[in-house]
Amino acid sequence: MLEKTGTKVSISTVKQVLYRHNLKGRSARKKPLLQNHHKQARLQFATAHGDKDRTFWRNVLWSDETKIELFGHNDRYYVWRKKGEACKPKNTIPTVLHVGGSIMLWGSLSGGMGQNSPNLLWVACGRLPEIFDPTNQHSGIEPHKFGIAIGPENSGKVILTGDVSGSLGSRIFISRDFGNSFEQQDLPFNPLMQIIYNPIDANVLLVISNTNELWLSEDFGEKWRKIHDMVCLAKWGMDSNLFFTTNLNGSCNERGMLDLRKTADYGKTIKTVAIKIFSFGLGGKFLFASVMTGTGTLRMIHVSTNQGEDWNMAQLPPVGHEEFYSILSANDDMVFMHVDEPGDTGYGSIYVSDDRGTVYSKSLERHLYTTTGGDTDFTNVTSLRGVFITSILAEDGSVQSVVSFDQGGEWVPLQKPANTKCDSTAKDPDKCSLHIHAAYSTAMKLNVPMLPLSEPNAVGLIMAHGSVGDAISVMKPDVFVSDDGGYTWLQALEGPHHYAILDSGGLLVAVEHSAQPIKDIKFSTDEGQCWHVHQFTSDPIHFTGLASEPGARSMNVSVWGYRDSLLSQYWVSVTIDFRELLTRDCEDQDYVQWLAHSDDISDPNDGCMLGYKEKFLRLRKASVCLNGRDYEVNKQPAPCPCTLDDFLCDFGYYRKENSSECVEQPDLKGHVLEFCLQGKKELLQTRGYRKIPGDKCEGGTQPERKEIDLSKRCTDGHLSSSAPIVVTVLIIILLSVVAGFLFVKKYVCGGRFLVHRYSVLQQHAEAQGDGVDEPLDSNHTRASNKTGLHDSDEVMVQTHKCFFCMASALIINIQFASIPW
Repeated sequence: MLEKTGTKVSISTVKQVLYRHNLKGRSARKKPLLQNHHKQARLQFATAHGDKDRTFWRNVLWSDETKIELFGHNDRYYVWRKKGEACKPKNTIPTVLHVGGSIMLWGSLSGGMGQNSPNLLWVACGRLPEIFDPTNQHSGIEPHKFGIAIGPENSGKVILTGDVSGSLGSRIFISRDFGNSFEQQDLPFNPLMQIIYNPIDANVLLVISNTNELWLSEDFGEKWRKIHDMVCLAKWGMDSNLFFTTNLNGSCNERGMLDLRKTADYGKTIKTVAIKIFSFGLGGKFLFASVMTGTGTLRMIHVSTNQGEDWNMAQLPPVGHEEFYSILSANDDMVFMHVDEPGDTGYGSIYVSDDRGTVYSKSLERHLYTTTGGDTDFTNVTSLRGVFITSILAEDGSVQSVVSFDQGGEWVPLQKPANTKCDSTAKDPDKCSLHIHAAYSTAMKLNVPMLPLSEPNAVGLIMAHGSVGDAISVMKPDVFVSDDGGYTWLQALEGPHHYAILDSGGLLVAVEHSAQPIKDIKFSTDEGQCWHVHQFTSDPIHFTGLASEPGARSMNVSVWGYRDSLLSQYWVSVTIDFRELLTRDCEDQDYVQWLAHSDDISDPNDGCMLGYKEKFLRLRKASVCLNGRDYEVNKQPAPCPCTLDDFLCDFGYYRKENSSECVEQPDLKGHVLEFCLQGKKELLQTRGYRKIPGDKCEGGTQPERKEIDLSKRCTDGHLSSSAPIVVTVLIIILLSVVAGFLFVKKYVCGGRFLVHRYSVLQQHAEAQGDGVDEPLDSNHTRASNKTGLHDSDEVMVQTHKCFFCMASALIINIQFASIPW
């Protein structure tokens, strides 16, 4: 300010003035990382000092969960402070989780803000300090114990939850207008989990209390009624069916002794559908129950497709102590499951199920999945049907990317981008492939700020970090873009970036990932071929996050960061509206016909995938116009004649890498394949092929496959005490070459089991049509150990070394990133 008037002030003068006000230059006090012994010490300390006043607690320096150097390097940072003020927040270096105090706000953003309220994030940000300000004597709300629950898309409903000081209950603030106004309601209980919306009727709410009581409201939280005691887990099923587990002995810790119950009328009538339950979950059309069997050392998965009225069991190895399973993806048609290899190998095999979730076939060997961290690169490309990308662990220990374009039928390396050269990992400088950085790379602390990104309404588009060589490189990655669902790629940007897809793919934006302050944002209107630079501020900011409205329909993007001032930093959010750039609405001549899975639209035999072709109308790369919020994907499907590409390898068969032929597994050669379905023993006769679930081909090649009824019963009625639940059993005696003795393996028919877990008031995301669910911990309180789109909580459940029977509880994450169980 003085310099603007022409007055010059030396640094020494500034220091002298600061000294006269008793401000000394000191290095900032560092907050320690949170270890297990810290957690115990914190609990004991808080219990012993529960009667202390606010002045005492202001001098307590709490450690943080994750160390990220958001405010510059932590090795040396100076502040001006008075004596005795070392622990004040402005004089400490926070070690925060990704975006510091905005964790709640990012959760709100990722939950969806509704089409008519793009400013919900800022509305909530403006209101929360008023509602939860600890200095506000009228609020009575504990500022650190609240959660946000965003209603189903476009419902406009928002719920904020907080603990009331000095009360046995809690308080919620509810909004019906996207957060523009709130009403408060006191709860007669303290919630143990995030409030769950009924996906069909957002006025119906469900929550479990910290005393394990199940509470329900039918009028958006105004009135609540208790519908059951001692409830361990509750989930909405199809058609407003409510499922929950309970234990009459009064403990949710007795896993394997729980009852699974169901109500179709919000608790007025309740029916037990299964007993001896370890846990349960829902995904797509399936209801799964993990059931204790035998001596209690193994758990079997039972699956129902009619809401718990009848049950079958899954045909996979048993769960014991040394390996694990993980559901990678699931929908109404099929399940992708990872089965760990014996020993701490870091890899396993992917199996895919039939459309009943009963028969599983090997899809990919040496699939990367770490045992310790639970990290896998398995990615569902949502912009094109049937495409999945993941990583394998090669025999030389390198990590390599592979892609499947036919829903797991065949896996191949990713094609090398034409505008790139092979890096130092390539043995042959002219022959290499693209390798994608995903969850495993971020877990290994590589410089990868974002995971692969695709959107259903941005047809064919994928943005991802990667390297070009024989394997994933630890060097600085670049950003690659595919406009055809992963068949071909283009190096779009050099170095790591944060990126987003806007306007249904008509606009891509990116911000360079740099430790230096930034002032520019990059954007592309031709799917990443050409990039332009826009200076959004003249005063650079330290970048911390890029955010856009979920769904990729918005034209707005927000850049988050902070700026330095003399004594502190302050947060900055800059919103950029690209509607000033794209002022013209797209017209019919701006779109061109595109055939998916094809490089020649004129070839009548090209483009068939999963039994049919799909032609789309896509925006021309040369058109600079606005798709708009009302844009809908235009596609024209047409059936194809069947070929071997429309078939998976049947039970007991597998495809070798880069081969389309199904060969018999050596350890099953010569064995009769018998199995049970709905209580009837059947014989499987197969040439090694079965149709891919969801494949719609007609005529053409039809490999012989028969399931012959042997007219024998095979039931086990222990699963339910009140419903006729059929347990199907298939027994095969296999010679184990490795172990040197005979295993008796039980084969059963069924699907997979999705387990659900909550941390305290953690943001909840309901499954939206594709069988998505969260992992489960018995008391709902274990904290998440992962974050992000694909931020997942995890629970490891070990499995037995036997090869082909199934048991145990399956774990899966909110957005279907892979979770071990």
